[in-house]
Amino acid sequence: MELSKRLQAVADLVTEGASVADIGTDHGYIPIYLIEHHIAEKVIALDINRGPLERARMHIVGHGLKEKIETRLSDGLEKVLPGEVDTMIAAGMGGGLVIKILMEGRTVADALDTMILQPQSEIGKVRRFLNEHRLQIIEENMVEEDGKFYPMMKVIHGEKEEYTVCEYTYGKCLLKQRHPVLKKYLDREMAIKEHVFGQLFKHQNSESAARRMEELKKEIILTQEALKYYE
Repeated sequence: MELSKRLQAVADLVTEGASVADIGTDHGYIPIYLIEHHIAEKVIALDINRGPLERARMHIVGHGLKEKIETRLSDGLEKVLPGEVDTMIAAGMGGGLVIKILMEGRTVADALDTMILQPQSEIGKVRRFLNEHRLQIIEENMVEEDGKFYPMMKVIHGEKEEYTVCEYTYGKCLLKQRHPVLKKYLDREMAIKEHVFGQLFKHQNSESAARRMEELKKEIILTQEALKYYE
């Protein structure tokens, strides 16, 4: 099983010997990869929708792994028992949904050793939620695939840390390691924001344009703060 760059980066965060619940498994690619490469000892593939779960089941059967990977129709962690696995993966879904899964499945999440999260949106909000609930990000990665940027994180139970707005927005680990993909993302963001600001400047007599310019100023300052890590 060959994975996309994004899914490969997610799979690379799994600790060898883990037992895994893959939430929103879709095609079941990560569970298949983890078993075929002897990374995980046990994987449960879960999805809230029957269609994707059936696709995953067919892929699992096609790879001769139906005895090693179990599929379950589940809303988040609903069909996982506390202590049944030590690792969960939630990749390719919105940040709000990631938070909802952790909140509603808290009894199960509290018994996990590791959470591997790859939210597609509201990433700063996810980082803030994790920190406020004493969930510590110990590793972050970011990949670019087909012109899109995907940050992801490995999370354990820990203590609350000090975070700046910049670190919540762009990732404390990514900034500290001066991650090259984050740098590319920041450069692109800066170019886009400055271009939009320039366009709005021509129409600043509009109240909505002036308001957006003020917002952009704050965003540009935040991006500049992140870029200082690379100096």
